[in-house]
Amino acid sequence: MPAGRSSKIQQHLNYRMRVSLQDGRQFVGSFLAFDKHMNLVLGDCEEFRKIRQKTAKTADKEEKRALGLVLLRGENLVSMTVEGPPPQNSRQRGQGGRASNMGTAKAAGRGMPPQPGAPGLQGPMHGVGGPSPGMMAPNRFGPPGYGGPPRMPMGMGPPGMRPRY
Repeated sequence: MPAGRSSKIQQHLNYRMRVSLQDGRQFVGSFLAFDKHMNLVLGDCEEFRKIRQKTAKTADKEEKRALGLVLLRGENLVSMTVEGPPPQNSRQRGQGGRASNMGTAKAAGRGMPPQPGAPGLQGPMHGVGGPSPGMMAPNRFGPPGYGGPPRMPMGMGPPGMRPRY
């Protein structure tokens, strides 16, 4: 996908959008996400569809249905139009009018070095959750109190072998 097309659609994230599908339905909701296939995620979404009347004399009736969070397959999209700007409510704004990081995803775990002060990513605290370092040190013949492997008397080999002289 060319960078220009992706950046143009990214400008409309969080906007209130109207999306038309091939079957004639229209969805209005907050544009939250998209991918390379133009699959869309709309939040606080409502569906509008026209119902044809059996008699040609009366006008078509439009039915509205509240859906919530919706994933639309890109293969079925026909058009997208802006219904309104992104909402400017108190939840999206931090103190003093600057944007807050609430709800922002941050990478953690594999591929990212732990950030200093990031709790839960450095393992257990010292002295908690494991054996002492002395228990983890390798011994020559097994755990403490174990005398080692059994020994054969001098001159005797394992069973089935001839003695050496």
